[in-house]
Amino acid sequence: MRRKQTDRPTPDQSSRRNFLKTSGLAALAAGTSDLAVRAAAAGYVTGSDLLRVGLIGCGGRGAGAALQALQADKNVKLVAMADVFEDRLQIGLASLKEQEEFSDKIDVPSERQFTGFNAYQELIASGVDVVLLATPPQFRPMHLKAAVDAGLHVFAEKPVAVDAPGIRSVLATCEEAKRKGLSVVSGLCLRNSYGFREVVKRIQSGAIGRVTMLQANDYRGSIWIRRRKPEWTDMHWQMRNWYYFTWLSGDFNVEQHVHYLDACAWAMNGRYPVRAIGMGGRQVRTGPEYGNIYDHHSVVYEYDDGAKLFSNTRQMGGCKNNMSAEIVGTKGSATLRERRGGLTVTTGGDTWVYSGEDNNIFQTEHDEMFAGIRSGKPINNGRDRSYSTLLAIMGRMATYTGQEITWEMAMNSREDLSPEKYQWGPAPKVEIALPGVTKFV
Repeated sequence: MRRKQTDRPTPDQSSRRNFLKTSGLAALAAGTSDLAVRAAAAGYVTGSDLLRVGLIGCGGRGAGAALQALQADKNVKLVAMADVFEDRLQIGLASLKEQEEFSDKIDVPSERQFTGFNAYQELIASGVDVVLLATPPQFRPMHLKAAVDAGLHVFAEKPVAVDAPGIRSVLATCEEAKRKGLSVVSGLCLRNSYGFREVVKRIQSGAIGRVTMLQANDYRGSIWIRRRKPEWTDMHWQMRNWYYFTWLSGDFNVEQHVHYLDACAWAMNGRYPVRAIGMGGRQVRTGPEYGNIYDHHSVVYEYDDGAKLFSNTRQMGGCKNNMSAEIVGTKGSATLRERRGGLTVTTGGDTWVYSGEDNNIFQTEHDEMFAGIRSGKPINNGRDRSYSTLLAIMGRMATYTGQEITWEMAMNSREDLSPEKYQWGPAPKVEIALPGVTKFV
């Protein structure tokens, strides 16, 4: 796999970074936690300083995140890109260059195009200020840690990890980012919907009373699949078809259903269940091309006050779809659904329907992230997004093992899905979980 040499920062970049470091140290030495001081030292507050963005993971979601970053701030440029695959990088770059209105904001010469498993390290060292992480979720904890260690602001797509060791790593990294005054924004984008925000605000203020039941629905059809080519090694195949391998995606209840699980956690004001039990399996996606993930999961989570969250998700073609969250309380109920008319709160027979502004939730998360950087008040929502990811992982543990899993078991699990080495050739063995046989680790 071709590897490009990294450019060293220019003298202007180097002096600017040194000034930021020394100014930040001086502020800490003086006993202040005013993030605006450090932001002003970098020139971020006025917007006069260019924010250099690097993209790690150049697939469709990565290219979309890059485009949203370019629209989020008037003085931002995409200056570096990294991917394990050269062709993915070039396809992503070409798709961005097709957006002519942003052509002056894209400056990614060959010397700042990095490929291979270590490409993220080269990009982080290339002189960027903000990184966008859009690789398969397996890589999120290590990429996030490397970026924060380097003093960079981060947008990290969901989920933030695929296993409990990854969650623990991300939680520690987010604490370090908070100490450094850095942004860590997660791609759990339903929280950026103006309508969802209004409904959740009403739930948290007591409009439907004490919440007793939640239902997270994620019924959707089949998605993309990439057939294996004869010349691919096992690792090439699994990386190309990453969605279908638990070590890379976390299974689809973690990779996608996490959105509505997070919405329920949000409605519960950051409270998380104490135990879970569930079932799942492979009814339709049974061939080897589907790796080892399931095609349906059904989990019942229980809170310490007896409230229950019913989580149901499947991916099967030709079936009725439903993506929503239903919340029931002692005084009424609420519905969270993306389409207009699907955001309601019912109390005492009267139904309130959200009729306010619709917004592009993907764009809003970047708008707010860059505004936080400029204002010296960086957004760091990594902690609750990590817990929501663990909520999904906890459900997978329950469906894979057939056992009751407590929150403490999930958080302290020793199951590490990472391969021994990130290299082309052999890949993790494809083992399909069997409830009642597969053990909790």
